[in-house]
Amino acid sequence: MIAPLTYQNTIPNKFTSRPSNSSGLSQIFAAAVVNRQFCDMLLNDPSIALQKGYLGQTFSLSKEERDLITSIRAKSLSDLAKQVNRSLVNGC
Repeated sequence: MIAPLTYQNTIPNKFTSRPSNSSGLSQIFAAAVVNRQFCDMLLNDPSIALQKGYLGQTFSLSKEERDLITSIRAKSLSDLAKQVNRSLVNGC
């Protein structure tokens, strides 16, 4: 006879404190992933990319988030994401 498999919950019930993610930052990265032109603009001239937005929609960012995105100089989207994440984690 085969014993039934039992489900063991390995996910903790409480999460430790982690930086809150801005939906605006998430939207920026989502737009950059799906649109190469926006991605290039974000990497080469982030202030213009944030000003123009994506498909007519602007991004809801705090002043700190806007300053962070415009201050980073990255060669790739993954590099930008790493630097943003590092700044958010170290800033907490």
